[in-house]
Amino acid sequence: MSTSTWGEVPRAPAASQDRWVAVGRSTAPGSKAAGREAARKAMLHPDAALLIVLCSPVHDLDDLLEGVRAVSGDALLVGSTTAGEIAPSGPSSGGVVVLALGGSGFSAATAAATGIGSRLRQAGAEAAACVRALGARPHRVLMLFTDGLACDQLEIIRGAYGVAGAAVAMVGGAAADDLRMTSTRQLRGGDVLADSVVAAALGSDAPFGIGVRHGWRPFGEPLLVTGTHANTLLTLDDEPAMDVYLGRLEAPAECYRDQAAFTRFAVTHPLGLSRRSGDRLRCVFRADFETRAISCNAVVPSGAMTSFMECTRASVLESAGHACADAVRALGGRPPIGLLAFDCVGRKVALGDEGTAVEVERMVQHSRGAPLAGLYGYGEIARVRGGSGFHNQTLVALAIS
Repeated sequence: MSTSTWGEVPRAPAASQDRWVAVGRSTAPGSKAAGREAARKAMLHPDAALLIVLCSPVHDLDDLLEGVRAVSGDALLVGSTTAGEIAPSGPSSGGVVVLALGGSGFSAATAAATGIGSRLRQAGAEAAACVRALGARPHRVLMLFTDGLACDQLEIIRGAYGVAGAAVAMVGGAAADDLRMTSTRQLRGGDVLADSVVAAALGSDAPFGIGVRHGWRPFGEPLLVTGTHANTLLTLDDEPAMDVYLGRLEAPAECYRDQAAFTRFAVTHPLGLSRRSGDRLRCVFRADFETRAISCNAVVPSGAMTSFMECTRASVLESAGHACADAVRALGGRPPIGLLAFDCVGRKVALGDEGTAVEVERMVQHSRGAPLAGLYGYGEIARVRGGSGFHNQTLVALAIS
């Protein structure tokens, strides 16, 4: 089943600001109260073009949206569940962060496609169709929130690219569920969706800037992908993929028999694919203990060479600063009025609590005082050139001017 509708937000009264961005956070235990508190902090002005809601899956999401919409009214809304939330005060888990933007210099439209499991490319195209409602804004970006457990995120992006075209940049994130790996949720308006793609097309009178960095490097001997099925790696170097993966990485014994232990280990041990634009990372999320296969959230093609990837805390933190600096630099000298971060749960696990706090501090430094919001998810979307654009273990920063 699919839904795909959109509607442009009317221009605000002339007395309103040209463009504004604000962020609210709440850690209140009650879902409705948390949604209301975060939205109230974010709704600095009544002419919001779009709200982005990033929330923990521990919340009752229907209640949370009811609380948000009690403040925001009928303003357009998109978002997803997370594996952690980002705000100027630092990273958190179990809360909700709301970013609101508006003013006469913005226009927005949203769409959703549901039941996407067997039709990922079509779903991406359906969701991306909202970009047609933006009108003649000089700067446009398409934001996607996808089911983080969908088998091939690249197919969603290809479908969206087929509609949005090369002139519209894409950013976004794959929704998460705190590493439970059971079910993620996407949000649109007052609806809580599953197995879906939610899109927000955003038009502005001023530029957007995008930065993409990861901080990982290959190590050891490369591996040949010798057998695949969809997003599942059956064999590496003609041996069962799980045995090669865990064996060469000297994984703990419990990873060979316990799915949760495997996921915790794999989320910080991605595979890399060499590309002209640099190494693309692919997270390994699941193992099949009977067939000895492993699964990623995007296809790794048969016949490709792949490598194990490693990082240091310093390299990951350095990449965070570079991604945000790149995004702000792309504004062409204009100061940012907001910064949105799509970060990876693998980076969060690799950095630990102290490291993620430092990472967010670096984001805040590069935001130059502008409001910051973000999420930790199961993959990141950033397409500036070409039809590709899915990333893992990467920070994607969107600067708004």
